[in-house]
This record gives sequence, structure tokens and C-alpha cells, in this order.
Amino acid sequence: MPSVRVGTARHAMWSRAALAAASGLTAAGVLAALSLTGGTAQAAAATRGLVRVNQVGYAAGGTQEAFLLAEAPVKSATWRLVGAGGRTVASGRAGADLGRWNAAYPAVYPIDFGAFRTPGRYHLVVGGGATATSPDFTLGTPKAVFGKPAADTTAFFRAQRDGAGTVPGQLGRAPAHLNDAHASVYAWPTFTDPDESDAIEAAPKRIGGPVDVSGGWFDAGDYLKFTETTSYAVAAMEIAARDGGGGAASSPAAEARYGLDWLDKMWDGRTRTLYIQVGLGSGTADGSVVGDHDVWRLPQLDDSDNAHPFLKNRPVFEAAPPGSRISPNQAGRLAADFALAAQSCARTDPARARGYLATAAQIYGLADTHPGALVTTVPSGYYPETSWQDDLAFGGAELALAAQQLHDPRAGAWLAQGTKWAKGHQSEAGGDTLNMYDTSALADLDLARAIRAAGPTGGLAATARQLTGYVRGQLATGRARAQADPFHAGAVYDDFDADSHTLGLAATARLYAAATGDHSFDRFAVRQLDWVLGANPWGSSFVVGEGTTFPQCTAGELGNLAGSLDGKRPLEVGAIVNGPNGSGQFEGGLGDYLDGMRACPPSGEPFAAFTGHGSTYADDVRSWQSSEPALDMDASGLLAFTLSAGRA
Repeated sequence: MPSVRVGTARHAMWSRAALAAASGLTAAGVLAALSLTGGTAQAAAATRGLVRVNQVGYAAGGTQEAFLLAEAPVKSATWRLVGAGGRTVASGRAGADLGRWNAAYPAVYPIDFGAFRTPGRYHLVVGGGATATSPDFTLGTPKAVFGKPAADTTAFFRAQRDGAGTVPGQLGRAPAHLNDAHASVYAWPTFTDPDESDAIEAAPKRIGGPVDVSGGWFDAGDYLKFTETTSYAVAAMEIAARDGGGGAASSPAAEARYGLDWLDKMWDGRTRTLYIQVGLGSGTADGSVVGDHDVWRLPQLDDSDNAHPFLKNRPVFEAAPPGSRISPNQAGRLAADFALAAQSCARTDPARARGYLATAAQIYGLADTHPGALVTTVPSGYYPETSWQDDLAFGGAELALAAQQLHDPRAGAWLAQGTKWAKGHQSEAGGDTLNMYDTSALADLDLARAIRAAGPTGGLAATARQLTGYVRGQLATGRARAQADPFHAGAVYDDFDADSHTLGLAATARLYAAATGDHSFDRFAVRQLDWVLGANPWGSSFVVGEGTTFPQCTAGELGNLAGSLDGKRPLEVGAIVNGPNGSGQFEGGLGDYLDGMRACPPSGEPFAAFTGHGSTYADDVRSWQSSEPALDMDASGLLAFTLSAGRA
């Protein structure tokens, strides 16, 4: 243990965007930016290290840990916690070497200042064998520290609103895609090479309409809208509102209703038709048909774009012909969304709650429980989902809880179905942790809640203890990975969606503690939030607007065209990017700028010096691999930050 003295005072390939199709070489060189050196202004010869901290801050009295990223192993490094007026309020020695990061930084040392608990603004100064200074950060209550990230991630969803209900915000949003209110339905197009590209052979054929699919949120760096990602986002918001202390009047609850209203349009209960996508990704290779990914522009321009018919009047695609069975991944999550909505108003507006429950029950009852390939998006390569029993378990859990609150006699049947699918998911190979592709943690914890509410009951496929035990196993796997990592990361950061998984683990730990009273993963949860907010090798928060260093060159049209490129307002505040990704994803460079893109960064690769452990992070508008924001990233973050801000 280090000694401490306390003073008297604190998506795969092209699945995220068509940017992958661009080719060329990356710019050379490395920027010598103070933001990457933790704010230190020492001469290069004296700078032996960098201090990585959670740049937003730490909940006083909890886990308070930073890292010294050293250019060479050192025998001893000391640290001082410095407050207002340059006063040292605590000091100590860094802990034992946690391991090599890369050739340039062969040693990482932990700095534990958890014994100091006085709220305020502070920074760390390292001396002894290494010299470095951290950015400022806050010590305070959970709400004081995590309340802003929670609010900002909610604001990100407001910035992604489509239709007449846009909110101007920092980006000066204007109403867009008003033509979606009378859209036509099209048959799925044929793709030239679905394993490598989303280019289509010819224009899709109109098969129906008009339908009103206006509203909703943009999916990622483009302007497509999907039920696949929206259903996960709505569920995360509804659970954040329910379990984060805000209730039905909270900002997450209000934004969830905006997303749910759009999902209600995408489900036609009369014809039993599920529409899954609004917009065409890419057009034809010869440019005779132009899709969303082919033009870099602001969204409000589409309604009057007579040159591009599929931008002006965007096609709608259905999951299957009317009356068909619904892909179970979609059915489970959508049923959960409407059932969670029923729970939110069961006491205040029971008639409305019963309407939501009826919609949830109808969708759940049409789930295809013997599916072939799962239906996600057009093409499915945007989001290639493979698991579905977790989603049916999730739907069953929320239906059961809603029915219990409304005294609906079907509660027991849905509970039985939910536990059956949960048991089935637990036996599947390749289990994941909470993210859009795996909702089992949400399902299992709420199934356990429903079992306890039901009282003694037999014949269920799983007990409450077995369900919570499975979630504990997910957390234990993440914690074991974090214990072996120099920066205590619990997710696999040399693969896609590192930030979504990291935030999912943090959210799961909070939900698990609330459900079981077991707080043994609290320290692990804090470390995951620290990692996302700057206590990582790159020294960057991966949330726009949070901390000192954060993404400035997001790979998305709104942020690039309507926001600043220097970290100052206006910002796409709260946008969470993918973060680090496997270095192999960057082979061949980031490619050329698309027509209309604003070049960012001005030159060089600011984070190149910190590539390590098979992982690369590039804050570059061309970097769909790590810099593209997306609904599912922010949904995990909104849930994690809201739950963390609301904890006692």
C-alpha cells in the first residue's frame, strides 16, 4: 500500500459509417499539445511522466485513483494533492508498477489519494523519480461529480432529434426531414457485396405507404434512424429514470418518451407491421442513386434536395411482410420499452399504462422464437446482432413487472417466459456484458425483482439467486480483466464499442448493488467511469464536453458542420465516441476527407504516441473506428452516469 499523508484542508468494417470506404494515407507527425501532457509545462528533458486522472472528478470518500504514465521505470515517485492557492492538502508515494503500456511508456504507477475527502477543485503534482502535473478535477458528492455528465448525455439525445420537435441547442438545430411524415415503404435493396460494402445494385422498389415515421433520433454520425438502436436507448433512459431517482418527471424520462413516440410510429399494430429503418445508407457505386452516406451535409437541407430523391423523400424499410413473426431481438427490446413505459405511469395514469402494456404484449406475442438470421438494419452489417434470448428475457421481465403493478393476471405467465429465455441465454456460448447486443443484465436483475414481488412461486426456469448470480459472474469477469490491466479497464479496448461496454459494466455494477445489497463491485464501477473520463493511457475523456481533454473531431456530420473544432462552444455536448479500437482497424490510414467535411485535427495524430496493448485512439473526423458518436454509446453512458449521480 502506498503511504499517504493528509493535510488539513481536497460497428465492424463500414458498419458505423461510409467513412471506411475512403482510402489514402494518414497525416504524419505528433502534436506536442499541453492537453495531452496533463497540463504540464516542464521542459521535455524534465518531463518523465504524465498523470492520468478522471478529469471530471471523484466522489469524495470513494475510490480516488490516478495513474502516472512514466517514460522509464522509477524507483520512487511522490505525489502532492494541490488545492486553491497552490496549497498542498495531501501527499504520498505512488504504488508499485502496474506494468508496461508501450515502448515509450514502459511503466504505470497508481496514485491512491482516497484518504482525502474535502470537496473542492484540485490537481496532482508528481515529483521524485518522475515529474508531471495533472489537469484540475473535482472532489464532491456523487451528484456534484456525475450530475453534469448525466445531464449532458441526455442533452446529446435532444441534439439528435429529427422532425419538427428539434431543439436548437448549442448546435443551432433546425427542423429536418419533415417529409418523413408521409414516407413511402420500399423493398430491401440488393447489395453488390454485403460482406464488404453497403453499396446497392439499383434503386429499391416502392411497395407501400405513405406512413408517418417523423421524429425519433439520428443513429450515429449520419442521419439514418433505426429501431435497433433506438429501442436500446429508450430502455436505458427509462431504467435511468426509474432507478436513478429522477422518476417520471426527470429529463431522461421526458427524452425516453420522445424516442418511444417514434417507436410507436414504427410499429403498426393494426397491420402488425414493424418498420425498422428510415433512410438509405449508401447508393450505387456509379452514383446514379445517392444515399445518406454519400453526402456530407446538415440534415435540414434534405427536405428541399431535389437533386437526390432518396434524401428528400427517405425510404422506409419493414422487418418483414405485414402480419409476419418479428425477429426476437427486436420484439424483446420493443416489448420491454412499452412495458417500462407502462410501469412509469401505472399509478398516475393507469389507463395509459394499460395501453402501453397492450402494445408490449402484442409485440411480444409475435416474436419469432425459432429465428434464422436476426433482423437488425438494412443491411444487417451495420449492426450484426447474433443473440436474442436475452432480449426476450428482458421483454418478459418488464411485462411481468408492469402487469404486477396493474394487477394484470398475465404477470405469472410473462415471468415464466422471461425466466425460460434467461436460462436459455445463460447456456449460450460467448456471453457478453451490457451493451446494445446483450441486455441480459437488465433482464436478469428485473426478473429477480419480479420474482421477489410475486412471492413464493414454483415452476420457474431460474430462481432470483441464479439470475443475480449470472450478473455477478459478468461483473467478476470484468473485474478480473481490470485487475490485470495497467489502467484497470474492464472492457476489451482492442475491439469495437469499448466505451459502451465500459459504461455498461459501470451501470451493471450499480444496478446489481441496488438489487442485491452487494457492494463488492463498487470500486470496480468507479474505475470504469474513471477510465472513460480520462484515467486512461490517452489522457482523454471520451465524452464531448467532459473534462479538460475530450473529442474535438467527432466523426459525425452534426458535430463537424455545426460545432466548433477546438473544444469550445458550440459543442455536440455529451456525445460519447467508440473510444480506442483494435490497431488493425487503422491499417491503411484514415483515408481522405469526404466532400464537405471540415478538416480536423489541423494536422498530425495527437494521440499516436499512446498506441499500446494492440489498441489505437484517433480523434479525427475520418476515424469512424474510434471517433463516431452513436445512440447506443450514449445510452450506456446516460444510464451509468445517472445511476452514479443518484447513489447515496
